[in-house]
Amino acid sequence: MTTESLISVASDRENTVIIDDRENGIRLLTISRVARRNALDRKTHQALTSALIAADADESVRVVVLTGAGNVFTSGNDLADFQNAAGDDAARAGLDFLKALCAFAKPLVAAVEGYAIGIGTTLLLHCDFAYAGRGTQFRLPFTALGLCPEGGSSYLLPRIAGTKRAADLLMLGETFTAERAADSGIITSITDDGGSLPLALNKAHVLAGLSPQALTMTKHLLKQSFAKDLEHTLQLEAESFDALRRTPYAQAVFAAFFAS
Repeated sequence: MTTESLISVASDRENTVIIDDRENGIRLLTISRVARRNALDRKTHQALTSALIAADADESVRVVVLTGAGNVFTSGNDLADFQNAAGDDAARAGLDFLKALCAFAKPLVAAVEGYAIGIGTTLLLHCDFAYAGRGTQFRLPFTALGLCPEGGSSYLLPRIAGTKRAADLLMLGETFTAERAADSGIITSITDDGGSLPLALNKAHVLAGLSPQALTMTKHLLKQSFAKDLEHTLQLEAESFDALRRTPYAQAVFAAFFAS
């Protein structure tokens, strides 16, 4: 599939991912399912995967910035996908997206506002820079849903935040602030509410002015020491997550969520 067709695929999926090429080789990807607080369903996962692959292959793209529409980053995976018969396809699409994040070779900058729930937090662990508005609410609610961590978070979070804090965030699954996200190494820094995208774009412009070869090699060197361990963990988490998703406990939680 050509780069052009990949971009077309990503932008045609009910416009759940808006692709905007800015000056200096900056590509802005905006998650746009505002009615669902930008929850990631199967189609959105597929659109994001296609957009990342296309950006990596396009020599004109120097930096990618990822954000969410409507002052919300993302409320996490769309639980409706996990309830129905298409759950297997949704799980595969989510894993494909996470693998694309891990493999993305160019600088990736996140601008976060409103909510960053579940995968909305774990995907930030794969971004090179992440800036969040002060009022952003973060949460890793996996155990409350009868699920386990995903996105390599059971490997990456203890490395950056320490084992005790990682256990607190992943096992208790309570909402936490942008200040705690910064202290835990999940985000780079905090901005005023509404200020994350301007700052992310500013940093992207700085990055776009640097040698792309040097940036790519630096990113590779930063990650090469743990790449194999992360790949293994990502797969193990996905298998465990999928098994737990099918349990009566998890299905009951999903049903209660939509009944409330």
